Amino acid sequence: MQRLANKVAIITGGARGMGAQTSRLFVEEGATVVIADLLESEGQALAAELGDKVSFRRLDVSNAEDWQRLVSETVERHGRIDVLVNNAAVLVFGAIEQLSKADFERALSINLTGTFLGIHTVAPFMREQGAGSIVNISSVDGLRGVNALAAYVSSKWGVRGLTKVAALELGPHGVRVNSVHPGGVDTVMSNPTGASRDELAPQYRTVPLQRIGAPEEIARATLFLASDEASYCNGSELSVDGGVAAGSYYPGLPGSPI
Repeated sequence: MQRLANKVAIITGGARGMGAQTSRLFVEEGATVVIADLLESEGQALAAELGDKVSFRRLDVSNAEDWQRLVSETVERHGRIDVLVNNAAVLVFGAIEQLSKADFERALSINLTGTFLGIHTVAPFMREQGAGSIVNISSVDGLRGVNALAAYVSSKWGVRGLTKVAALELGPHGVRVNSVHPGGVDTVMSNPTGASRDELAPQYRTVPLQRIGAPEEIARATLFLASDEASYCNGSELSVDGGVAAGSYYPGLPGSPI
């Protein structure tokens, strides 16, 4: 049985990377999917590839009017919204002393405000339905600190906290809100040069599973939380990080690969 049969899903950042793999998997599992992204050519091509149950809509996740338009059009066309995946994000590097206010705010506006606006806009419709699943893609860096990623880490910790509040407020109305925390994943964001996974392996020696993750591995976790299989999951954090959040190694001691 298809796990998302007869469900309507919006996936932000759905044109490439983890979002594209999530779009593909959701369609395989029976969902009607709205790919929402700023990457118009890639999003339209993916929608055409995946067939009649998929459409593309341009969305700037930091823009409240774009969200209102997207959600209204989706409800008008499909009659409901069962799943929202807040996946769109940017990665901003820079030490705190060198990071500009503009770059810090850019990361927050897309990663955190974009997630807030998604929840804010779909919540009334899901509450009226008495059902829904919101999956917020945070990061393993929403569970820890990382140097040179002050903006990104701050935004992803914010997504984690926002998930908890939304789970409390929407849970009584049958709407579940959970977060996924990926580690390094083989996408343009984490692997902009397109290096092979073998070439990347030395960079992942401190990861217990000794490798970078694949987009489909994150998509499968998102599918679980979106589906009725996760019917008693609300406010939960699902780490899909190869073991990074488990802890760190003391090099040279027993059990350490480094």
